[in-house]
Amino acid sequence: MSETVSWLLILDIEPGELEGFEKLMAEMVAHTRSEPGTLTYEWFVSGDGGTVHLYERYIDSAAAVAHLVGFGKHFAQRFTAATKQVAMYVYGNADETLRRAVVAPTTEFLGPFGGFAR
Repeated sequence: MSETVSWLLILDIEPGELEGFEKLMAEMVAHTRSEPGTLTYEWFVSGDGGTVHLYERYIDSAAAVAHLVGFGKHFAQRFTAATKQVAMYVYGNADETLRRAVVAPTTEFLGPFGGFAR
């Protein structure tokens, strides 16, 4: 199986924060586009603008951790002020460094079980 790791992060947007959060998202997308280890970085929003899902996929745990370091440096404070984490599902063989970086009461780790990726 692949060494890629991915996650689905589910967030509630704090009341009144959607417009500012959209601007922050645009900054984060532009910044993340330059990360060579990022394979997928997609955002989805509910019809009422109250919930956001982020799907992120990285070549390996090290690339995911590198992304998180940049996130922490540039965006974490504004991101966490505008959102509440509902759930995070981490897929693949996340190494211990990545596990420590994303562990929270709402985080669940799921290891490979079968299938393929193209």
